[in-house]
Amino acid sequence: MIGGKLQQEWLDRLAPGPLRQLFDHLPGTLFFAKDSQGRLMLANPAFVRHCGYEREEQIVGRTDDWMFPPRLADKYRRDDRVVLQSQKPLLGLIELFPNADGKPEWFVTDKLPLFGRDGQVAGVCGTVRSYETQHAAIQPYLELADTAEHLKQNFRGPLNAARLARMAGMSVRQFERKFRSTFQTTPRAYLMRMRIMHACSLLLNTQMPITEVALQSGFYDHSDFARQFQRLMGLSASAYRKGGDKPARPA
Repeated sequence: MIGGKLQQEWLDRLAPGPLRQLFDHLPGTLFFAKDSQGRLMLANPAFVRHCGYEREEQIVGRTDDWMFPPRLADKYRRDDRVVLQSQKPLLGLIELFPNADGKPEWFVTDKLPLFGRDGQVAGVCGTVRSYETQHAAIQPYLELADTAEHLKQNFRGPLNAARLARMAGMSVRQFERKFRSTFQTTPRAYLMRMRIMHACSLLLNTQMPITEVALQSGFYDHSDFARQFQRLMGLSASAYRKGGDKPARPA
């Protein structure tokens, strides 16, 4: 098959890297890669399905002229040329891209140059994400951004759910439910992680006694600190300070 041979010849020219494994598993993201002549060489399953096909080999070797309406294809080619000539990425492009029904919709596109083993530009790769979907995905975080920042800045103090709920413009019950669905944890557990992260920093960067570390991190009881540290970090505070393989942050 011409497409398969063309694809393999191009892949053989690329510097080694985890490209294939990466783009096959990007959630909510269309991924593509083209050679220097603008021919599609790689596409993740989401991109293939979005274009109305079932298998990657059905579109390998095709150009934007074949895949998309003329005005959109011309825009994509111009951007590709900029990346190829400058050898620099184009990030955060807000542009029209056909949705699953073939109708133009606003998407966010990032494009980066691909280099071959000889150091020369071998093509362009990129991601395409729905602007509306992306905005909807981050909206819950934006709604709770002030409360999350408050917890980060005031982790030593007691948890005041009522105050946090007022900051978010919600009832306490609404706030706690929203916080859990957004951050996959409760406000109390989030606060605890902030305390443990601070304790880890003190343990590694100071000679402060562990009891003082507990107090400086917002714990009023040494036994509670020891219990929480062991639970989140998987080892004691003293063992963490001594070194070895330590997690970078609380699990």
